Amino acid sequence: MALSTTPNRGRLYTALGTGAVVVGGLAYIGLGDPHRSNFLFPACPFHAATGLFCPGCGGLRMIHDVLHGDFAAAVVDNVVALIGLPLLLAWILLRRRSARPWMTPVSAAVIVTIAVSWMVVRNLPGFPLVPTLLDG
Repeated sequence: MALSTTPNRGRLYTALGTGAVVVGGLAYIGLGDPHRSNFLFPACPFHAATGLFCPGCGGLRMIHDVLHGDFAAAVVDNVVALIGLPLLLAWILLRRRSARPWMTPVSAAVIVTIAVSWMVVRNLPGFPLVPTLLDG
């Protein structure tokens, strides 16, 4: 009895398509400059509506800085994403490898607590780690 390769082929195409989108997005962020106001990407709707930085504000700038090797600027733009996203990816991969769900009530509470705490702290007056915007 021959086994069908259709599900495996579908997973392969999904992985290749996802990889192409990620590489294309990284190329756009790396070649463009999200620090400049003419960078073609929508502004954060939360920041536009409230004037406050959300937990993800500065993420594109942080990725651009990392791609250009400027880790000091990446820390200023979004240090929590810089440290947290690789840790989250490692957590997901470890949990997946052990066939356990990565999203548990405890992990969800930790993620929400970190995100809300970061949003509050980065919006305090005088807090130095806020996204940069170079115009021109």
